[in-house]
Amino acid sequence: MKSMASTSDKILDIAQSLIVAGGYNGFSYADIADAIGIRKASIHHHFPTKAELVSVLVDRYTKQAAAGLQSLREQAASPADQLQFYIDYWRSCIENAAQPFCVCAMLASEMQMLPDEVALRVRAHFRNLAAWLTSVLQAGVEQGLFRLDRPEDQAQMLMASVHGAMLSARALGEPGLFIAVVGPEVAKLRAVTP
Repeated sequence: MKSMASTSDKILDIAQSLIVAGGYNGFSYADIADAIGIRKASIHHHFPTKAELVSVLVDRYTKQAAAGLQSLREQAASPADQLQFYIDYWRSCIENAAQPFCVCAMLASEMQMLPDEVALRVRAHFRNLAAWLTSVLQAGVEQGLFRLDRPEDQAQMLMASVHGAMLSARALGEPGLFIAVVGPEVAKLRAVTP
Protein backbone atom coordinates (compact mmCIF):
# COMPACT_ATOMS: atom_id res chain seq x y z
CA MET A 1 0.00 0.00 0.00
CA LYS A 2 1.36 3.39 -0.97
CA SER A 3 1.80 5.79 1.94
CA MET A 4 0.29 9.23 1.75
CA ALA A 5 2.65 12.17 1.37
CA SER A 6 3.31 14.07 4.56
CA THR A 7 2.13 17.64 4.91
CA SER A 8 5.72 18.90 4.67
CA ASP A 9 6.22 16.91 1.44
CA LYS A 10 3.01 18.37 0.00
CA ILE A 11 4.20 21.87 0.95
CA LEU A 12 7.56 21.23 -0.74
CA ASP A 13 5.90 19.82 -3.86
CA ILE A 14 3.62 22.83 -4.23
CA ALA A 15 6.47 25.25 -3.50
CA GLN A 16 8.56 23.59 -6.21
CA SER A 17 5.81 23.89 -8.80
CA LEU A 18 5.24 27.53 -7.82
CA ILE A 19 8.97 28.34 -8.09
CA VAL A 20 9.15 26.66 -11.49
CA ALA A 21 6.14 28.72 -12.59
CA GLY A 22 7.13 32.08 -11.13
CA GLY A 23 10.43 32.04 -9.26
CA TYR A 24 11.29 32.66 -5.63
CA ASN A 25 9.35 35.90 -5.36
CA GLY A 26 6.44 34.58 -7.41
CA PHE A 27 4.69 32.76 -4.58
CA SER A 28 3.64 33.20 -0.98
CA TYR A 29 2.57 30.96 1.86
CA ALA A 30 -1.02 31.95 1.00
CA ASP A 31 -0.57 30.39 -2.46
CA ILE A 32 0.63 27.14 -0.89
CA ALA A 33 -2.14 27.17 1.71
CA ASP A 34 -4.78 27.61 -1.02
CA ALA A 35 -3.31 24.83 -3.14
CA ILE A 36 -3.18 22.31 -0.30
CA GLY A 37 -6.20 23.46 1.66
CA ILE A 38 -4.42 24.25 4.92
CA ARG A 39 -3.85 27.40 6.91
CA LYS A 40 -0.72 29.52 6.53
CA ALA A 41 0.03 28.87 10.20
CA SER A 42 0.38 25.17 9.38
CA ILE A 43 3.02 25.98 6.78
CA HIS A 44 4.88 28.17 9.29
CA HIS A 45 4.79 25.23 11.72
CA HIS A 46 6.76 23.11 9.21
CA PHE A 47 8.84 25.92 7.69
CA PRO A 48 9.04 29.06 9.85
CA THR A 49 10.41 31.19 6.98
CA LYS A 50 10.24 31.14 3.22
CA ALA A 51 14.04 30.98 3.06
CA GLU A 52 13.99 27.85 5.22
CA LEU A 53 11.27 26.28 3.06
CA VAL A 54 13.19 26.91 -0.16
CA SER A 55 16.47 25.78 1.43
CA VAL A 56 14.90 22.44 2.35
CA LEU A 57 13.40 22.24 -1.14
CA VAL A 58 16.78 22.83 -2.81
CA ASP A 59 18.40 20.24 -0.52
CA ARG A 60 15.73 17.73 -1.51
CA TYR A 61 16.08 18.59 -5.20
CA THR A 62 19.88 18.28 -5.03
CA LYS A 63 19.60 14.82 -3.43
CA GLN A 64 17.12 13.73 -6.10
CA ALA A 65 19.40 15.06 -8.84
CA ALA A 66 22.41 13.23 -7.37
CA ALA A 67 20.40 10.00 -7.25
CA GLY A 68 19.32 10.56 -10.86
CA LEU A 69 22.90 11.14 -12.01
CA GLN A 70 24.03 8.02 -10.15
CA SER A 71 21.25 6.10 -11.86
CA LEU A 72 22.57 7.28 -15.24
CA ARG A 73 25.97 5.80 -14.35
CA GLU A 74 24.30 2.51 -13.45
CA GLN A 75 22.16 2.42 -16.61
CA ALA A 76 24.99 3.10 -19.03
CA ALA A 77 28.65 2.19 -18.79
CA SER A 78 29.61 4.46 -21.67
CA PRO A 79 30.22 8.12 -20.80
CA ALA A 80 28.76 9.04 -24.20
CA ASP A 81 25.52 7.22 -23.32
CA GLN A 82 25.43 8.79 -19.86
CA LEU A 83 25.71 12.23 -21.41
CA GLN A 84 23.02 11.40 -23.98
CA PHE A 85 20.65 10.14 -21.27
CA TYR A 86 21.22 13.39 -19.36
CA ILE A 87 20.40 15.47 -22.46
CA ASP A 88 17.39 13.26 -23.29
CA TYR A 89 16.01 13.72 -19.78
CA TRP A 90 15.91 17.50 -20.18
CA ARG A 91 14.68 17.28 -23.77
CA SER A 92 11.75 15.20 -22.51
CA CYS A 93 11.13 17.78 -19.79
CA ILE A 94 10.94 20.55 -22.35
CA GLU A 95 8.98 18.66 -25.02
CA ASN A 96 6.25 17.06 -22.96
CA ALA A 97 6.56 18.40 -19.41
CA ALA A 98 6.93 14.80 -18.15
CA GLN A 99 9.39 16.03 -15.53
CA PRO A 100 9.44 19.32 -13.67
CA PHE A 101 11.65 22.12 -14.92
CA CYS A 102 14.97 22.51 -13.09
CA VAL A 103 14.08 24.41 -9.92
CA CYS A 104 17.73 25.40 -9.40
CA ALA A 105 17.89 26.93 -12.90
CA MET A 106 14.87 29.06 -12.03
CA LEU A 107 16.37 30.09 -8.70
CA ALA A 108 19.75 30.83 -10.30
CA SER A 109 18.06 33.37 -12.55
CA GLU A 110 17.16 35.27 -9.35
CA MET A 111 20.48 34.73 -7.58
CA GLN A 112 20.98 38.40 -6.62
CA MET A 113 17.63 38.46 -4.81
CA LEU A 114 17.86 35.12 -2.99
CA PRO A 115 18.56 34.86 0.73
CA ASP A 116 22.14 33.72 1.34
CA GLU A 117 21.11 30.32 2.70
CA VAL A 118 19.20 29.56 -0.51
CA ALA A 119 21.89 30.99 -2.82
CA LEU A 120 24.56 28.82 -1.17
CA ARG A 121 22.51 25.70 -1.84
CA VAL A 122 21.80 26.64 -5.46
CA ARG A 123 25.52 27.18 -6.03
CA ALA A 124 26.26 23.80 -4.43
CA HIS A 125 23.79 22.14 -6.80
CA PHE A 126 25.55 23.62 -9.81
CA ARG A 127 28.97 22.66 -8.43
CA ASN A 128 27.76 19.07 -8.00
CA LEU A 129 26.36 18.99 -11.51
CA ALA A 130 29.57 20.45 -12.95
CA ALA A 131 31.62 17.83 -11.09
CA TRP A 132 29.44 15.04 -12.50
CA LEU A 133 29.66 16.40 -16.05
CA THR A 134 33.44 16.82 -15.68
CA SER A 135 33.80 13.21 -14.55
CA VAL A 136 31.70 11.97 -17.49
CA LEU A 137 33.67 14.04 -19.98
CA GLN A 138 37.00 12.99 -18.46
CA ALA A 139 36.03 9.33 -18.66
CA GLY A 140 34.96 9.88 -22.27
CA VAL A 141 38.33 11.44 -23.10
CA GLU A 142 40.15 8.52 -21.45
CA GLN A 143 38.07 6.05 -23.48
CA GLY A 144 38.62 7.97 -26.73
CA LEU A 145 34.92 8.90 -27.01
CA PHE A 146 35.29 12.66 -26.62
CA ARG A 147 37.82 15.07 -27.99
CA LEU A 148 38.49 18.06 -25.76
CA ASP A 149 41.33 19.63 -23.84
CA ARG A 150 39.86 20.70 -20.51
CA PRO A 151 36.90 18.61 -19.31
CA GLU A 152 36.15 21.01 -16.43
CA ASP A 153 35.83 23.97 -18.81
CA GLN A 154 33.74 21.98 -21.27
CA ALA A 155 31.50 20.81 -18.42
CA GLN A 156 30.77 24.45 -17.53
CA MET A 157 30.02 25.28 -21.17
CA LEU A 158 27.78 22.26 -21.56
CA MET A 159 25.94 23.02 -18.33
CA ALA A 160 25.39 26.61 -19.48
CA SER A 161 24.17 25.38 -22.88
CA VAL A 162 21.70 22.94 -21.34
CA HIS A 163 20.25 25.44 -18.88
CA GLY A 164 20.27 28.31 -21.35
CA ALA A 165 18.55 26.15 -23.95
CA MET A 166 15.92 25.13 -21.37
CA LEU A 167 15.17 28.76 -20.58
CA SER A 168 15.13 29.84 -24.24
CA ALA A 169 12.86 26.97 -25.30
CA ARG A 170 10.52 27.77 -22.44
CA ALA A 171 10.55 31.54 -23.04
CA LEU A 172 9.84 31.18 -26.74
CA GLY A 173 7.46 28.24 -26.42
CA GLU A 174 9.58 26.27 -28.90
CA PRO A 175 10.56 22.90 -27.41
CA GLY A 176 12.66 22.01 -30.48
CA LEU A 177 14.98 24.90 -29.68
CA PHE A 178 16.43 22.92 -26.77
CA ILE A 179 17.98 20.22 -28.94
CA ALA A 180 18.83 22.74 -31.67
CA VAL A 181 21.12 24.47 -29.15
CA VAL A 182 22.41 21.48 -27.18
CA GLY A 183 22.72 18.96 -30.03
CA PRO A 184 25.61 20.69 -31.80
CA GLU A 185 27.46 21.13 -28.48
CA VAL A 186 27.33 17.39 -27.83
CA ALA A 187 28.22 16.64 -31.46
CA LYS A 188 31.37 18.77 -31.10
CA LEU A 189 32.44 16.65 -28.13
CA ARG A 190 32.02 13.45 -30.12
CA ALA A 191 33.75 14.79 -33.23
CA VAL A 192 36.60 12.64 -34.43
CA THR A 193 39.52 14.09 -36.28
CA PRO A 194 39.85 12.77 -39.82
